[in-house]
Amino acid sequence: MNTDNNKKEFETNLPPSSSGFQTGKILALSICHFIHDIYSSFLAPLLPLFIEKFSMSLSQAGLLASASQIPSLLNPYIGTLADRISVRYFIILAPAMTAVPMSLIGLAPSYGVLLILLFITGISVAVFHVPSPVMISRLSGTKKGLGMSFYMTGGELARTVGPLVAVGVVSLMGLEGFYPIMVFGLIASCWLYFKFRDMPVNVDKRRHVSAMETWHEMRFILLPLTAILVARGFMHASMTFFLPTFIKLETGNLWLAGASLTIFEGAGVIGILAAGHLSDRFGRRRILLASLLGAPLSLLLFVWSGGWLRYLALLFSGFTILSTTPVMLALVQEHAGNSPSAANGFFMMISFMARSAILVIVGLIADLVGLHATYLFSAALGLLGIPFILMLPKVDRLMKAEG
Repeated sequence: MNTDNNKKEFETNLPPSSSGFQTGKILALSICHFIHDIYSSFLAPLLPLFIEKFSMSLSQAGLLASASQIPSLLNPYIGTLADRISVRYFIILAPAMTAVPMSLIGLAPSYGVLLILLFITGISVAVFHVPSPVMISRLSGTKKGLGMSFYMTGGELARTVGPLVAVGVVSLMGLEGFYPIMVFGLIASCWLYFKFRDMPVNVDKRRHVSAMETWHEMRFILLPLTAILVARGFMHASMTFFLPTFIKLETGNLWLAGASLTIFEGAGVIGILAAGHLSDRFGRRRILLASLLGAPLSLLLFVWSGGWLRYLALLFSGFTILSTTPVMLALVQEHAGNSPSAANGFFMMISFMARSAILVIVGLIADLVGLHATYLFSAALGLLGIPFILMLPKVDRLMKAEG
């Protein structure tokens, strides 16, 4: 791949003022990410209530999250479309498209209807998350890691606030009275229309690259990232989806269960902000290595400890487990060439599908041996991703030299 040519071709598609880090526009898109993702964070804290309502097993509970991940199979094709046309209205409509079904989950009369609502949510998530990181990359100049950190902070902050919002609204209005909260998503889409209606999302119309061409061009980086995502995925699934259930089983306190997820996600916000910026300075591979070493150790400490030490381990596990995504997004965009949206589509598809499959596996393991032993197993698997970090290219040094 000719990096110089790709970089020049990429820069010609940017507005004249976009050579540097455009803080205002990046913050606006990060707020868009926050508004959208706060709704998609509702399932995990309310999962204990749905388990009780529908008498679900933990494997059935894992399948709920998988239902929202299935549309991610279309991500490469959505990305190919996004490289050819402007899909800014996908981003504008996404908060409403996600808010409505996620606000109706409390009214679901059966497990099957709940699966359908989550599948609809998954479609909205897919059409939003493919083109938006590409725009962040365009607006970040040479500081792609920092830009991705801002963007991902919006998502993680939503998942930090979301559990408390979900538990609070359900406590006040009941699970069946949860639906009026959709109004904020509808208002957000109206606001986003006026804010982003003139912002282009497409990157390069001059060369049409098929999804398969993009895969062949990007597999040298996507394959090791896939291995890393799978290894990390067991820790991620255990902590982001089953943490409230784990805490509630141990304490019987739904509020404490929701608060534990907020603590975990809050630490992740700090980790995400730090990791992207640090990867711009010290290299993507070094930061990934530090995260994948720290995450299993902190998860083991969380399981084996108690009291204040457990919550300290919870903070450190959130910081390390969740901090890798902006670094990986920056790596993908630095190698994307003429098809940045399609490349991001493949990455998001792999990420979502790995997470989806792993959630079901984690649920099955938890049904067999319990969540405590499942957490120990997940920590051990997390260490297997470390050798694949060495297979990643040292693109960050190249970009520094070019900058």
